[in-house]
Amino acid sequence: MSADGGPRRLLIRDLAQLATPAGRGAPLRGVELGRVDVLEDAFLLCDDGVVAGVGRMHDLEPLAGDVDELDGRGLCAVPGLVDCHTHACFAGDRVEEFALRASGATYEELHASGGGIMSTVRATRAAGGEELVRAVRRHGRWMLRAGTTTFEAKSGYGLDLETELASLQAIREGGGVATWLGAHALPPEFDDADAYLDFALREVLPRAAELAEAADVFVERGAFDVAQARRYLEACRGAGLALRLHGDQFTEQGAVELAIELGARSVDHLEATGDRGVSQLADSAVVGVLLPASALFLGRPMPPARALVAAGAAVALATDFNPGSAFCESLPLVCSLAATQLQLSPAEALTACTVNAAHVLGRADRLGRLAQGYAADVVLLNAPDWRYLAYHLGGDVVSQVVVAGVPVELP
Repeated sequence: MSADGGPRRLLIRDLAQLATPAGRGAPLRGVELGRVDVLEDAFLLCDDGVVAGVGRMHDLEPLAGDVDELDGRGLCAVPGLVDCHTHACFAGDRVEEFALRASGATYEELHASGGGIMSTVRATRAAGGEELVRAVRRHGRWMLRAGTTTFEAKSGYGLDLETELASLQAIREGGGVATWLGAHALPPEFDDADAYLDFALREVLPRAAELAEAADVFVERGAFDVAQARRYLEACRGAGLALRLHGDQFTEQGAVELAIELGARSVDHLEATGDRGVSQLADSAVVGVLLPASALFLGRPMPPARALVAAGAAVALATDFNPGSAFCESLPLVCSLAATQLQLSPAEALTACTVNAAHVLGRADRLGRLAQGYAADVVLLNAPDWRYLAYHLGGDVVSQVVVAGVPVELP
């Protein structure tokens, strides 16, 4: 606070570059996806948690009143990164499973033998609510250190009433945007997916809808089919939740068509999506959320990012951070994978994990750009060019993070 009790302002000055997705709308697609405005020798003024102005230093007019200053010499500013797909609420780990997979076991084989998601369900059920809050906060700090200022996290490692609600509460208390992934897998106490959905929709949904903003479902062989997913999502929509889908990770089971039919915000993964799915997404408002760290971690084909962008589909990038198939919290690393494996440009990658990801979370009107009126969430890169965000593979490029106009201490 300033001396007169008003909100303190922050001036980030003498930036080597300031880079932000161009325009004001969202989601960006086609050629618009790769349009980034870059200012050199720039400043950014934050006031009351929002961006009050950006420009070149030679255009900066004298500022009256109390203003904190942050020296941006040698640094580049980009918007706070938005991770729109994580599973950050879990207990335990799957390092033993990782070692088995490195020796040749497949993800599907491990899942069928009681490993995979079920092993994390057991650990998460055994953890108390306080432990889950600590886990989300710990994982949130990891993401913040990599430049993520807003993250979504899903439940789905409880698959019972108590743990699903505790997970959603932990996500909220840990600073995340909560999604109810009640249809993640079939829990061990049920032999039939329809019977489990009866329970989840009757017992869990009414209370989950008070804690979550969206619902998600895993449409895949061995998980939930399209008919089951439709029933689950329609009930969730009726309870006021936005809709998300995991789809086409291993096989095409109709998730893209269902997402479009129901007006979902996104369908995520798409490693197995073919030409027809690409064309359908291009003609729809559904965002394809691409998770290249998961594909890399599992040795799966990469999603058809270049084809999606060329066709005009809207895409976003996310980490899929989870203990089993993508133990990676770094969106800069995901941007590197997008550039080297998905054939996206650094500019397209930046837009995909800022304003387009914010759109998936229903926040594109206030997150994902360094422009007047947007939240003053800023990542300062210790690099001479903002494209080091993707260029420096696994590099420690994040120098400073500002959240709501306040510099935060990085863990």
